[in-house]
Amino acid sequence: MNFTYFIFFVVIVIGTLVITHWAAERSKTAHQFYVAANSLTGMQNGMAIAGDFISAASFLGITGLIALYGYDGFLYATGFLCSYVILLLLIVEPVHRLGKYSVADVISARFPGNRMRAFVAISGISISILYMIPQLVASGLLIRLLLGVDFRTSVVIIGILMTVYVAFGGGMVATSWVQIIKTVLLMGGTLLVVLILLSWMNWNIPGLIKQAVEQNTYGGDAYFYPGNLFTHPVEKVSLTLTLLLGTSGLPHILIRFLTVKNGKQARLSAMSASWIIGIFYLMTLILGVGTIALVGSETLTASAPPSGNLAALLLAEAIGGDFLIAFVMAVAFATIIAVVTGLIFAATSSFAHDIYYHLWKKEKVNEKKQLQVARMAAVVIGIISILLSIEMEESNVAFLVSITFAVAASTIFPLLCYTFYWKRFTRTGAYATIITGFLSSIILIITGPEGLAISPPLANPGILTIPSGFVGGIIGSLVSEKDKEGYQDLLIKMYRDKQEAVSHD
Repeated sequence: MNFTYFIFFVVIVIGTLVITHWAAERSKTAHQFYVAANSLTGMQNGMAIAGDFISAASFLGITGLIALYGYDGFLYATGFLCSYVILLLLIVEPVHRLGKYSVADVISARFPGNRMRAFVAISGISISILYMIPQLVASGLLIRLLLGVDFRTSVVIIGILMTVYVAFGGGMVATSWVQIIKTVLLMGGTLLVVLILLSWMNWNIPGLIKQAVEQNTYGGDAYFYPGNLFTHPVEKVSLTLTLLLGTSGLPHILIRFLTVKNGKQARLSAMSASWIIGIFYLMTLILGVGTIALVGSETLTASAPPSGNLAALLLAEAIGGDFLIAFVMAVAFATIIAVVTGLIFAATSSFAHDIYYHLWKKEKVNEKKQLQVARMAAVVIGIISILLSIEMEESNVAFLVSITFAVAASTIFPLLCYTFYWKRFTRTGAYATIITGFLSSIILIITGPEGLAISPPLANPGILTIPSGFVGGIIGSLVSEKDKEGYQDLLIKMYRDKQEAVSHD
């Protein structure tokens, strides 16, 4: 165990626990626990969204993919960033106006009923758990280096710690401030490494690129051209489509737009998050190229898992020694804390609000009991996530995230689009969208090249599963009776909410 690493680890844990305790004292009601009483400003929420979105997959996985595969690795970053344009144009305002505490609230505004709420809630919880797996994998690698324990023990440690934050913390208040502080640390830390890297190269960017050309395994300029990771164009299109649409179906991102007071602040949240995320991904590009230039392909694959998850740490070690690598590890750990806390919170709040409060207790339970159930659910969901993550050590975390995006883009995203913008959409169509999108995603992922390898050779099946979700909604709606009243009620609710917001402003 390296003492410097351990000190940084302890500081991060203590700091986040202090924030959690402070927020717990201020989250006494369901409104405060679930959506921070709509008290966040657009800029604060934008920083929290960036903290929620820039995960370990971005900081560790994408840096590693760029280092190993060049152009193809950067496709992940561009897809993640551009997804916020679609989110801003199509999803943000309707979600804010129709939602109260969860994504299921949004859908129930048009299709009220416990069965629909259960379908949406279960889909959202499943997506959150899938997204937790790569975060726990990345955290396992970090804790293994920090504490000198094996990977499985590392995953258990971080999983327990994250569960404690939600189970005994202050709900959305604590989650938001952990994410905001994480964003400051991540952006500052990444910028510091970039500046040290450029200084190490005497600010000679062409020289850095030349050195990367010499050190990569593909032979000269091939590193900067497509084809190193994705040999088939369909795979590239599928990945890009998945990343572009997947963000708009992630429950832990969508519920963040319920924490501000009006649509204007919701739009500001998305725009400010986009700027932060864009600047961050530009820096990961420099870090990835710098890793291959200074560390080299052979050292990268020999000194770390072949997935490249530790590329950023190897670069920090090369240019700054123990202190810089300890700082980068602390930043990455803070990143994981923020994202996993947000994911566990999204899953537990959906269970407590949608399944327990609405379905089980029929809205006949007090807020105190509801919050107790949310905290108990955090423990169960944390255990499930740990069990699913302990055998994933060799998987690249960015790839695992793309799987989650495929499920989100094939289920929640088409469901929201049809709910908001297609008046012919029916309840049957909504069920069909969820079922076809979810099942097709899971089946093609399990049978794909990363699973049983018996289906079409697509590691990213979004090009097949996303249309299946949309087609399922169309077929289900056309074969069922029209539901004009639900769409009219939806428009009336959105109009009234907008009028109230305008008068309030």
